[in-house]
Amino acid sequence: MAYQIPRNVKGEGRILFVFSTKALITSGIGGAFGLIFWWIFGMMGLSTVGIIITIVLAAIGFGIGTLKVPNTTAFEVTRKTAGENIDDVILRWLKFKFQSKKKIYVYTEGGTKDDR
Repeated sequence: MAYQIPRNVKGEGRILFVFSTKALITSGIGGAFGLIFWWIFGMMGLSTVGIIITIVLAAIGFGIGTLKVPNTTAFEVTRKTAGENIDDVILRWLKFKFQSKKKIYVYTEGGTKDDR
């Protein structure tokens, strides 16, 4: 008798065993920004510096697409977003930042020290 065992299939869409689709896209975006620097530094005769910047920006893009926010209590940001993907946190922050007409105000109970 065979039983079906549920399994996590989240990481099965991997390319080259390292890149998920999202990580490949974010690495490509970081690499594209790096190619701009490579072109600029190449005109000054510093192609090696441009290549290093391209690799660093592609690695940052890979990290943004792959890593999650750590679960630590050292910072307020990590307490509130622990375990979420870094790209989701960045996109949510950008959406909030560019919606200037919509503001969120937080009121605490008890008021300030002057109100008592």
